[in-house]
Amino acid sequence: MSDDILAQVRASAPRRWIGVGILASLGGLLLYVAVTTPPQTLGLQVFVVTLGGLALALAEKMRRATLTEISLTETELRDSDGTVIARVDQITRVNRGTFALKPSNGFTLQLKASQGRRRWMPGVWWRMGRRVGVGGVTAGSQTKVMAELLQAMIAARD
Repeated sequence: MSDDILAQVRASAPRRWIGVGILASLGGLLLYVAVTTPPQTLGLQVFVVTLGGLALALAEKMRRATLTEISLTETELRDSDGTVIARVDQITRVNRGTFALKPSNGFTLQLKASQGRRRWMPGVWWRMGRRVGVGGVTAGSQTKVMAELLQAMIAARD
């Protein structure tokens, strides 16, 4: 088994900046509203400030997450920081249909067993239980090639 990279998926630069910009704008707008026209009750003002802070934190998490790339080898699907997203021998199905519950420009994987704790890299990939989603602000052409390669690998294995 080789460790050669068969396919890679990166965040598309325009989609990346639009996604991060929208989240940062939402956070900034919520904080602006909380400061300039504070709600009547203190509880509501704290809620709006908290929501604004969370939106800014999510924008930063998305900015960092979209710097990484996903690589497919013969044995695994992994992140550029070394995190193994899923092992190829654990994948039972690749779902990229129109009505599939999947990220934008992406696909979902059905696994044989849960791959450990939940992970979420906003705009790039997520893992919850036996499902893995790849896509979001990624280039559709790259995720399509990766999904087709995975489907061919599963078909050859089975």
